[in-house]
This record gives sequence, C-alpha cells and structure tokens, in this order.
Amino acid sequence: MTAPKKRILLKLSGEALSTEGHRGINPQSLKEIATEIADAYQKAHCELAIVIGGGNVWRGLRDGGGVIDRVNSDSMGMLATVINAIALQSAIEEAGVPTRVLTSINIYQLAEPFVRRKAIRHLEKGRIVIFAGGTGNPYFTTDSAAALRASEINAHVLLKATQVDGVYDADPRKNPNAKLIDKITYAAAIEKRLQFMDTAALAIAMENKLPIQVFNLHKKGNIELALCGKDIGTVIY
Repeated sequence: MTAPKKRILLKLSGEALSTEGHRGINPQSLKEIATEIADAYQKAHCELAIVIGGGNVWRGLRDGGGVIDRVNSDSMGMLATVINAIALQSAIEEAGVPTRVLTSINIYQLAEPFVRRKAIRHLEKGRIVIFAGGTGNPYFTTDSAAALRASEINAHVLLKATQVDGVYDADPRKNPNAKLIDKITYAAAIEKRLQFMDTAALAIAMENKLPIQVFNLHKKGNIELALCGKDIGTVIY
C-alpha cells in the first residue's frame, strides 16, 4: 500500500500576481508564480488547495474611501479574489496541472460552488483546488478563509506565503533590529498581537490544531521547500 498524500493549503496574497507598487495582474508575475506552484506540486507528492487574496484588484477596508460602505466594499473584495483565482487557474493549467476554482459565492458560469465533499474529491483526483470568494461573508479576511477552508478539508498544514522571511517580533521593514521567530504558539501570537495574520484566522487554526507555516514567497524555490515539509520561515502551533 502507498502512503496517503499530505494535504496542504497554500495562502497567497493577491499582490503575488502583480508587481511592486502596481495594481492589477501582471502576466509575467502570474506566469512565474503559477509555474513555480505547478513544478513544486509535481515534485511534492501532495494534495494542494490554494486561497488567494484580492488586494491587487480591490481591498475592502482601504479602497472604500468612506464612499462605499464596508459590506459592499468587502463584497467587491470577494469578487476580486474570483478574478485572481480564474487567472491563476488558467496559468497553472497552462503549466500542466489540472485545476478547479470553487467559490463561496455563486457564479455558476465561471466556477463551481464550494461544496466540501466536491473539493476533497477534486484533491483526491490530483487536481489543485483554488478557493475563491473568501468566506462568502463581509468582515472576514482571506486569512480567515484560508484557516476555515484548511480546517474543512482536513489539511495537515496551512502555508502562508508573505513578503518577508517569516514572523518577526516587529515589522522588519520598519525596524532593522526585528528578530525572526522560528516557532511560536497560537496563543502567544495572539497575545503579542503579531500582524502576520488576523486574530480570527489564528483562533480557527488554534481550535482545529492546524499548524501554520509562514515563509517568504519571493525566494525562488521556497514554495517547493514548504510543500515538501522543509523547515523554513516560522511555524505557529
């Protein structure tokens, strides 16, 4: 008998599909991240789900500008994640891996609705599954959606790809003396108010004993290392 595949959820920011200082989707950035995901997936012998943010297209809290109310602005952010998910699906399939987009909001002409059993079946059949639309509710981030979906599909780990090498005791972009944390408990991360992930996401992970690994997206090969279970970045447990 062969060993069961490890099930992993990878959380990406929408900004991974753009270039620094710009909005929207940059085709070259999209191709690079999709190719790296496809190559890593084929080497890692795992089942892979992805949650992607929408901040490169629309970020609810930031972009509403006091003109669009919070609920509508968050709804626009959910739609932004669908745009990113469809783009990422196309690019990953171009790289040779079958992919499905499942959304928490019903857009039947564009993607399948999220059904837990259907998502798990896609994973078991060797397809990468991209969860779009966040949780389907306002006031929740895509970090919360990632922790929720990872728990629902019984993922072994939640990988969060970020702009820095892991979780620091201060913002390394503002404080040159910030120290990288190798391991930290959920409770300590919440108590210290570390800003790598929102409290709701950490609470979901803690309740479901879902380990989180935070690593630098921009170091080539890191996605493969993370999918293969290598010790990079920070582990929250």
